[in-house]
Amino acid sequence: MATEGFTTCLWFDDQAEDAANFYASVFKNSRIGRITHYPEAGPSRPAGSVLTVEFEANGQKFVALNGGPEFKFTEAVSFLIDCEDQAEVDFYWDKLIEGGGEHGPCGWLKDKFGLSWQVNPIRLTEMISDPDVEKAARAMQAMMKMSKLDIAALEKAYAGE
Repeated sequence: MATEGFTTCLWFDDQAEDAANFYASVFKNSRIGRITHYPEAGPSRPAGSVLTVEFEANGQKFVALNGGPEFKFTEAVSFLIDCEDQAEVDFYWDKLIEGGGEHGPCGWLKDKFGLSWQVNPIRLTEMISDPDVEKAARAMQAMMKMSKLDIAALEKAYAGE
């Protein structure tokens, strides 16, 4: 039985070390751990090139794997960042989009490695779960028209302004 929880493995073509360093630079409570290299008998990669990079981002454990071009990230899996305020939304949005990321709808984005993120203000979750279905619907409708989420605009829609 697993006693240490689980670790998310992220498959890259050959950007594992760059990605691990990038994510560790964006999130607090992050660090780079063990780096392994392909041995002489390794498949399709030169001996000595990076195989895996263990890292933590915001205390979450990951392994970045240089596995080749066979698999790509899709929106079917994303990481949700709950943000306290607009400054946090702006910080994570700007950091994760820099260097070639793509803006998406409704607070979603893809970083420069193609990994999907949801940069979500906690306040939005509160608004759309309000028992007042009209207020919740107005907040949801406002969110659906946004790329990066704007808490002040969401609050106005929620209030019916």
